[in-house]
Amino acid sequence: MASALFSRLFSRKKASSDRSTDGRLVYAVGDVHGRLDLLTPLLKTIAQDAAASQPAERPMLVFLGDYVDRGPDSAGVIEEVLALQAKGDFETRALKGNHEEALLEFLVQPTFGPTWLDHGGGPTLASYGVAPPIVRTDPAGWAASRDDFAEALPERHLEFCRSLELMVTVGDYAFVHAGVRPGVALDRQAEKDLLWIRREFLEARGGFDKVIVHGHTPMQQPQLTRHRIGLDTGAFATGVLTAARLLDDSCRILQATTTRV
Repeated sequence: MASALFSRLFSRKKASSDRSTDGRLVYAVGDVHGRLDLLTPLLKTIAQDAAASQPAERPMLVFLGDYVDRGPDSAGVIEEVLALQAKGDFETRALKGNHEEALLEFLVQPTFGPTWLDHGGGPTLASYGVAPPIVRTDPAGWAASRDDFAEALPERHLEFCRSLELMVTVGDYAFVHAGVRPGVALDRQAEKDLLWIRREFLEARGGFDKVIVHGHTPMQQPQLTRHRIGLDTGAFATGVLTAARLLDDSCRILQATTTRV
């Protein structure tokens, strides 16, 4: 069976009636994980929607992190985000995910390689033409792979990973990778929580200082609640990459999907 690509846009019931983006049209993209084949059509849908909307101010495009690992083209995804930043049609903001943290850790400490491999780092190495050692417990082999990766990684890709933001706020919304720790002010959140938190955030009963737009935890469907919007639909495994279109109290979901035909 052949694989077909298409994009779809559908409305979701808004979770609140008093949210504001200060009149700014904002798009947030969930965890891409090397799926350039999904990112390309999703960005086309976003561009078409923005053009049809004719916003008074340049729209914002926020990536929620995890550009790399698991999927086949981490290098291509980073290159695409850099191209968007250079083009300037959107104010493009890129958040740091825990998988970018892992990539940077491997560059500093090659013995982290086996752990990174367990969490999807192998396809990232492959996308830059680098192979892991044949024996995963070989420290010298991992040092050689780290050196090969450091040489193959373009300087602009390294700088991209090093300069990623931890949080972006717009009006009543805060965009982060994983979530926030309940009971802690947004300006006092720890980087570890912003990149890694799950249960404490997802199971919190109360609200936060703002509506939290996040990725990190894969769900079968986007999660739109009163206090948070979760956009990680496990693109690397499900073939569904999700974004949200936010304009004040309006939230619509945009997706790119691979399907068998």
